[in-house]
Amino acid sequence: MNVLKLAENIINGHRIKREDETNFFVAYNLNELCKGADIIRSKLCGDRIDLCSIINGRSGQCSENCKFCAQSIHNCTGIEEYGFLDGDKILEECKHNEKQGVHRFAIVTAGRSLCGNDFKKALSVYKQLKHECRVGLCASMGLLTLEQFKELYGAGVRRYHCNIETSKRNFHNICTTHTYEDKINCIQRAKSVGFEVCSGGIIGMGETWEDRIDMAISLSELGVKSIPINALIPIKGTSLENMERISENDILRTIAIFRYINPNADIRFAAGRNLVKDCGKQAFKSGANSAITGDMLTTSGNKINEDIKMFKDMGFLVEKVDINE
Repeated sequence: MNVLKLAENIINGHRIKREDETNFFVAYNLNELCKGADIIRSKLCGDRIDLCSIINGRSGQCSENCKFCAQSIHNCTGIEEYGFLDGDKILEECKHNEKQGVHRFAIVTAGRSLCGNDFKKALSVYKQLKHECRVGLCASMGLLTLEQFKELYGAGVRRYHCNIETSKRNFHNICTTHTYEDKINCIQRAKSVGFEVCSGGIIGMGETWEDRIDMAISLSELGVKSIPINALIPIKGTSLENMERISENDILRTIAIFRYINPNADIRFAAGRNLVKDCGKQAFKSGANSAITGDMLTTSGNKINEDIKMFKDMGFLVEKVDINE
């Protein structure tokens, strides 16, 4: 297999399917693999970087037992816990991030799903954000119902985030309080209402390369628009606290593979950017074209203005465009 020839074929319309041979990705020369992924990114996605910032809208006391998560009641991590944030606080943070130059803003909440008064508060805040801000609005609020998705869309949100986390085969090793199928059904409900979907997962949780490739193919089959790739940062008090950190080369190989399998998607380097030198710079030469950023985050080690400077220095376009329909 020649990956540069494969990259050319993908640019010309070929798509990797579940039945195709993919084992070559695991051992192929990393530099060549990343070079081909970057060519695909450039030809099919262009040079524009998409930057998203998030705010933790409700923290802790999550009923789900995801082994990686600091906010689960099944883990003892000592994190700060609070109910749904005051709307003015969220608006202030959104305006700050917008001023700094991000393209999207998301409210993320802990819990199986957001419901009741907290969901009503979220709808009210999103309506205010829609009226006063010009960034794309995203949400990550768990396993919502079809009716909730309709209300959320009506409030101005256009992209919904729901990670599948890992492969279908491996999911039960990571969480047992909800299923892989619950995640897929949630994504399909969101798409049926008209949402773009942001869905990816976490690497470095003990999964195999087969699991990673399977996840990439599943996301391709779902037609996901944005794929966040998170490298596990083991958190003390979780079941994965003693997991050995994933290597820089494995992160870069994963990102490149995801680009070959999802050539038109935004491959978004999220948590774990500080596991790759220079705040993940090489990842954006290996197929990634979007990132999570923010002055309140620690996942990259960079502030928003530092990220923007880095991307501009690399030749990417970071100017804001009006994506809030």
